[in-house]
Parts: sequence; C-alpha cells; structure tokens
Amino acid sequence: MHLFFYNIFCWLYRSAIRIAALWNPKARLWVRGRKDWYNTIKPQFDNNQGPWIWMHCASLGEFEQGRPVLEALRSQYPGYRLLLTFFSPSGYEVRKDYKGADLVTYLPMDNKISAVKFINLVNPSLVLWVKYEYWYYYLTGLRKKQVPVLLISGIFRKDQPFFKWYGRLHQYILESFSQLFVQNEASRELLNGIGFKQVTVNGDTRFDRVAEIAGQFKPIPAIEAFCGNHPVIVAGSTWDADEEELDHYANTHPEIRFIIAPHEIEAPHLHDIEKLFKHTIRYSEWSKTLQAAPSVNTLIIDNIGMLSKLYHYATITYIGGGFGKDGVHNVLEAAVYGKPVVFGPVYDKFIEADELVESGGGISIETALELEEVFNELLQDETEYKKAASAAAQYVVSKTGATKAVTSYIQENRLLTN
Repeated sequence: MHLFFYNIFCWLYRSAIRIAALWNPKARLWVRGRKDWYNTIKPQFDNNQGPWIWMHCASLGEFEQGRPVLEALRSQYPGYRLLLTFFSPSGYEVRKDYKGADLVTYLPMDNKISAVKFINLVNPSLVLWVKYEYWYYYLTGLRKKQVPVLLISGIFRKDQPFFKWYGRLHQYILESFSQLFVQNEASRELLNGIGFKQVTVNGDTRFDRVAEIAGQFKPIPAIEAFCGNHPVIVAGSTWDADEEELDHYANTHPEIRFIIAPHEIEAPHLHDIEKLFKHTIRYSEWSKTLQAAPSVNTLIIDNIGMLSKLYHYATITYIGGGFGKDGVHNVLEAAVYGKPVVFGPVYDKFIEADELVESGGGISIETALELEEVFNELLQDETEYKKAASAAAQYVVSKTGATKAVTSYIQENRLLTN
C-alpha cells in the first residue's frame, strides 16, 4: 500500500512539472534535460573504458558536500570513471561542465522501468548518495544487484517519515545503504533506534570543501580595488528580506564598503536592489574601468561563482536566507576565512549554523535594528571582533576530516580496487 502511494506521488510530481514547464523556465529545464535520456547518455557506456563510480546529488549544495569525496576517489582510483547525477536544474545547469566527472547528467524520474534501465546501463561498482533524496526504485534496485551504496553527510530528524509509524517503506529504502555516514550523534541515535547499526558519525564533508577552497584562494583585483582600506561587509546569497534589513545601514555608513551577492541575479531583482541601496555599482560595470562616483559604497555582484572568494575580503559577513521559510544559506563558506558570520532567525534546520552560534562565531539577528547593533559592536569593539572571528575559524578547523573517513572506509572494505 505504501508503495502504491509512492508511485502516485512520483506520477503527480512528474505531471506537475510537465504542466509548470509551459511557463516556468526551471521546470522546462527539468523536463528537457530528461528527454530521451537513455539514447543521450548510452554512447558514454558503449566504449567500455572502465568501471564506474556514481555519485548522486539533489542539487548544487549537495554537490559541494559530495565533491571532496568524488575528487579524492578520482585521485586514489584513476582506473574508474565518474558519473555525477543531479535531480534539480539548479545543480545540473551550474555544474554540467564540471571536469571532475566523466559524465554529468540528470537522474531520470524514479520509476521501476527507468531505474532498471539506468542501473543496468551504468552498472556501477560503487554508489555515493549525498545527504538525502531517497528514491525507492533506484536504491532498492542497487541493493538487488548487490552494489555497495554509501550515504554521505546524512542528517536525520525525528519528524522524518523514517521514524513514524507509517515509515516502513522509508526504512526499507534505508536498508539499501551499505553504510550511513551522518553528520551528528543525534542522527545515529535515531537510526539505531529503528535498528540501523551500520552508521558512522563523521561530520559534514562540506567542511573539507570550504577549507580546500580557502586554501586555494586567488586574489580578485577588482574586488581589492573596490574595498581599498575600508571596513567591508559581504552579504552573500541574499533575498529581498535580507536586503531590506541591510539597506539602511549601507545607506547611512558611506565609509563602509558593502558587497551584495544576491541569490537571484535576474534583472528585476538587481533593479530592486539598486532602488534600496542608494550608492551602487554592478560588478560587471566596475570591473571594466575600476572607476565609480566617489559616493558609491555598494557593489552588486551580477554573476555566479565568485561568492566563496568574496568572503575573504570581508570584515564582517552576512549570509542570506535566514528570513525565509527555507532558512539560512551556507555559513561555512564565510566562517572558514575567520570572519564573524551574521544571519537571520531561521536556521534551526542547519546544524552548522546552530553550532556556529553556540561557538560564538555566528550571530543571529531578528530585526534591522539588531543587525545595526551587531555591526556597530563588531566594528567598534576590537576584542569582541577578534573573539567572534577566531571562534568562526576554529569551528571550521575542528570539523574537517569527514572525507578521509569515507575514503578510509572504502579502502578498508575493499569496495574498489586500484
């Protein structure tokens, strides 16, 4: 009966996406990317150049979690080819040209026929499933073929179906995993409580990723020129609500340089930002001449891909999303540089944000007035600033090493051969 409802859900989801594709660009990409998927990717598997390791990520955030493991395996097992799949266009469209994999493609919508065809075509030696998105036919199909499947950076909460009276189907899906690598002890306790013992607490591989990014930092001359010798506030992944919290402070503190990297860079949103912030210039304009009116103190980033580097230039960082229902975005990209991290009140589903607050490296605010008080204190009280900055850096350092735990497990259990 549970499987019946699962099939109904998948059918309704696919139907809704197809209807939405008539007017929604993202839905259209979702549909178009899966069109005739079998014949599109089949030539990649016809030449028999080596066995495959398959990593699946729901979207871009999960890719950043899985990436350190995938790249470590590329280095340690060069004889294997790497397949990277995405469910969401927001992941695939950004990383479709990722050179660390031999093939990047969409995962076809879950159903019995597609899952069997896909698994038989790929015939993977090892599968890495990042964080979540538990597709029944894919995972149980891999189990039937006795393919080892590892969950990477999993996080579990007691309100999830696995731990409810009606969660037997979800528990059956979890039985497909050879090992569950989870982020915290609470997840292990929940899984142990329903009989799962193949659980390892090794933290979040994103810590390894952000540490790697910070270690490979290269200067951006245009950003350096904009910042000069001024205090700098970098606001990343902002939404409308975040920008409305920030604008008054930016407009009344011309001596501070603000860098706004919005989550959405479509023209209407950029225009809205320019209305809120009085003295702005877009990065695409600034980088051409490195000249702006003397009053300009706010740089709007109108491209994708720079954000993780921008935090290096910050005196204080602000992370968007904390005023929306989905919650705050990636706080680790900022914390790794040893800068205080400020964000809105919605962060309870993100363990790293919660722990960052507990460590003293993160500060949550609920109003524009609180935001201004926090900014003023950090900019004026050197002792408090250094305390928060040091706490942020130490928090990230203390959490690195999750990638090595996964690769060591693979080596020790001989899941792959050199």
